[in-house]
Amino acid sequence: MLKKIVLLAASTLALTACQDQASGGQGGSRNEIRIVGSSTVFPFAKAVAEKYSVNSANTSPILESTGTGGGMKLFCAGIGANTPDIVNASRRMKKSEFEMCKTNGVTDIVEIQIGIDGIAVAQSIKGPAINLTPKHIYRAIAERPFGKENKTENWSDIDPSLPNIAINIYGPPSTSGTRDALTELIMEVGCKTDPETKALKDKNKDEYESICHDIRTDGAYVDTGENDNLIVQKLKANPNSLGIFGYSFLEENSNSVRGIAVSGVQPTYDAIASGEYPGARPLYIYAKKQHVGVIPGLQDYLTEFASAGGNDGYLAKAGLIASPENIRTRTTEVVKNLPTLSGTELK
Repeated sequence: MLKKIVLLAASTLALTACQDQASGGQGGSRNEIRIVGSSTVFPFAKAVAEKYSVNSANTSPILESTGTGGGMKLFCAGIGANTPDIVNASRRMKKSEFEMCKTNGVTDIVEIQIGIDGIAVAQSIKGPAINLTPKHIYRAIAERPFGKENKTENWSDIDPSLPNIAINIYGPPSTSGTRDALTELIMEVGCKTDPETKALKDKNKDEYESICHDIRTDGAYVDTGENDNLIVQKLKANPNSLGIFGYSFLEENSNSVRGIAVSGVQPTYDAIASGEYPGARPLYIYAKKQHVGVIPGLQDYLTEFASAGGNDGYLAKAGLIASPENIRTRTTEVVKNLPTLSGTELK
């Protein structure tokens, strides 16, 4: 009972501090929503922010593209006007991040699935034709494919049917949710094609993850930071190179870059929506319920995001793939009732 009272008191003090700051108290003031996180979700969050600002008297939200991992650290740092209200995420929150939030007083987190995206592998429209599998991609970018030093230099070293050109891939950094999804949806699938490596998962999980997830650092894979538009520029400048980013950037730049088929499936809207494309993944935003009613317009922004994500919504024109109808119905209910995560549903 005493522990409950202490926790309640701490939560009340933290919320009061947030309220004081938001309303112009001694800690400073903030009347605008602050959003951090995924570079993939950033264009969608920006479009919603613009619509939200036009349709209300609220101040325009402030958005920062920090990457999903970097955004989670900022989001989970605490509650109050000096911390973000929302974090955009191109993969689901990790249990470790939830615990970090909880430790810092961020105890009421609302998870909202906003749509679907695909991890597109792309090249310049002037590049040589190439079709890949998860195994090809894994062998090209893994530090130790199947536990052995990666000595491949050209795509033809991996498979004689592939072009005899240097492996040069521009992709997301370790702080990016796109990088996390790349390792889980593409690299690990390729890694598990080897029975001995696959068996390591139960025998030596750390070694398994190192072999399946670690990306080479010898220059064949180039970390381009949290700027997916930079990857597009690199592809245009070097037609022999490949890039990895979210589908929306492929759609937005279809006049200069094209998607590469993975396991025979092109990264198209329909293939990603159906789950046929190997790199399909859900996108999320996470909001602090403790800030709702304190930071002006926060729930209105969440409602706007939910309404914009349908098949006919304006986010579809920006490249967001609508979630299935049952997920969209759930999203509408979530932004209305704001249920919070318990942590048990996370990994």
